[in-house]
Amino acid sequence: MTTTTVLPAGPRELRYPFPDTPETGTVGEVAPGILWARIPLPFRLDHVNIYLIEDGDGWAVLDTGIANDQTREIWRALVAGPLAGRRLTRLIVSHYHPDHIGLAGWLCDRFDLPLLTSHSAYLGCLNISLSPGALDAEPYRDHYRRHGMADDAARLVSTQGHNYLRMVAPLPPVFSRLVAGDTLTLGGRDFEVLAGDGHAPEQLMLYWRDGNVFLAADQVLARISPNIGVWAVEPEGDPLGLYLRSLAALRATIPADALVLPGHQLPFVGLHQRCRELAAHHDERCAAIAEACGAKPRSVADLLPFVFPRALDPHQMGFAFSEVHAHVNRMKRQGTLVRDAKDEDVHRYRLA
Repeated sequence: MTTTTVLPAGPRELRYPFPDTPETGTVGEVAPGILWARIPLPFRLDHVNIYLIEDGDGWAVLDTGIANDQTREIWRALVAGPLAGRRLTRLIVSHYHPDHIGLAGWLCDRFDLPLLTSHSAYLGCLNISLSPGALDAEPYRDHYRRHGMADDAARLVSTQGHNYLRMVAPLPPVFSRLVAGDTLTLGGRDFEVLAGDGHAPEQLMLYWRDGNVFLAADQVLARISPNIGVWAVEPEGDPLGLYLRSLAALRATIPADALVLPGHQLPFVGLHQRCRELAAHHDERCAAIAEACGAKPRSVADLLPFVFPRALDPHQMGFAFSEVHAHVNRMKRQGTLVRDAKDEDVHRYRLA
């Protein structure tokens, strides 16, 4: 789950070793023993990257695509085509968003795979799978209204805007937990397990130090910013603070010249530069919000056009609203914004 915010052009140090993306149903080798495939998605962010890591006599799978018939057919084509002759050994899931975990249950059942993921990913996905309509509950719809969204828009966002959450097959009843600091051995190679936050709780990433290859999931993407959002279930959360902290930790842990294999878009080299760009991007959004709230108190809904001036469908509106809310909550934590006391029904914010 990401917003398709393209960051402004500027001095770039990123390199793209693989500018040609693999066609649907094919794979390309991006490092010794690591294959890259792309699976389509039925919304604006139109694909997800899948990686296959050599694992003894077969391939370990990293992430899955959503649960729909097209994705199942693509997996059947991969297994019968470029992966033929070698089995799938295990499934690793980076985080609980449906484009990454959606088909985990089907893959594990069909190919008899153990599921390896984080505690947060498993329980987060299980919760959504058991109650996919939960975010339409009145307390959650009230969350949008409380922050300035009109009734009709709140109804659309909490129903149509969350349809993607239903694109998940039932999970296996058991899983193996991966935790930051673990070492995962695949095909005789040791991958360090890292965890990031902000985009998704306890999002797993893998680093193969001997090959200098970093499988970054959605934590760092080359041309767009991953969605950093406040959601109705945790309205006072500070995901942006957690995300910025995670970016700093990556710069301290992973070399600048590592090959980054992200969950979307192209593999690239230039991790530290990209982390700086993403941090600066969020600083710019905070500055835009500060300027708007300096003119008069504004709700999260009031601030949307200052950050996202284009027209938004219900799916995009939910993500955009959550993004703006994340910046507001960060600025509240920092003491830049305070709630204006004049309106008891709608939360509006002014400069401190």
